Amino acid sequence: MNRHPRLFELLAYVQTHGTVSVEQLADTLGVTLQTVRRDVQRLADEGLLARFHGGVRVPSSTIENIAHKQRENLNAEGKIRIARDVAAAVPNDCSLILNIGTTTEAIARALHGHTGLRVITNNLNVASILSANTHSEVIVVGGVVRGWDQGIVGEAAVDFIRQFKVDIALIGISGIEADGTLRDFDFREVKVSQTIIAHAREVWVAADSSKFNRPAMVEVAKLSQIDRLFTDAPPPDPFPDLLTDAQVRYTVASSTAAPSTPKVNP
Repeated sequence: MNRHPRLFELLAYVQTHGTVSVEQLADTLGVTLQTVRRDVQRLADEGLLARFHGGVRVPSSTIENIAHKQRENLNAEGKIRIARDVAAAVPNDCSLILNIGTTTEAIARALHGHTGLRVITNNLNVASILSANTHSEVIVVGGVVRGWDQGIVGEAAVDFIRQFKVDIALIGISGIEADGTLRDFDFREVKVSQTIIAHAREVWVAADSSKFNRPAMVEVAKLSQIDRLFTDAPPPDPFPDLLTDAQVRYTVASSTAAPSTPKVNP
């Protein structure tokens, strides 16, 4: 099917950012809301985009995540901004658990200048990044290694994590649904993440804007089980109310490259 060049621009923008509002698309493309809605409907009819109330996202399966390399590239700039704010909030001389995900890998890079950290992780990529910091210690969880993303899962990983109680769990997640559940795709990974949450004094979730309204099959936790959320754009409805009701403090990372004060909800 022949497409107007604007449709390719719209599709590329959504693929880069993951989840965007109709208003954001109209501003970016310099067209009316009616034009965007018509373009979005056309692309959704072709199966290239998925619509939800007030916005659009990359279509995804509820049973299988996209490839690790694709996730690295998806909203990479937003993940860097999130990682910067997370690192600014993490004190020196504390204990952490970082789980599987490209956002937690970005956080690991941002923690390079910290000292006195003791980090437990079931992510070999995180372990490799943080092991370059000679002023901190990295403990790698035992278990089965998934070759495609270097994540460690399985009952051995769950048993290993049960030995510890850390100051902060830094969790990446595949999706946050409108019912207030945090979700992922692999039930073995979910069991590890649930154990991490249970063995942390505080739970911080790092999720770029593509994760809102993204479906996945297995429930990891509810918003009421976390303490802080770091993201790169204001959460769409109904998430601000859900976060307030769950007493979750959320931080929206600044879009500027220079250090600045992030926006934090009351």
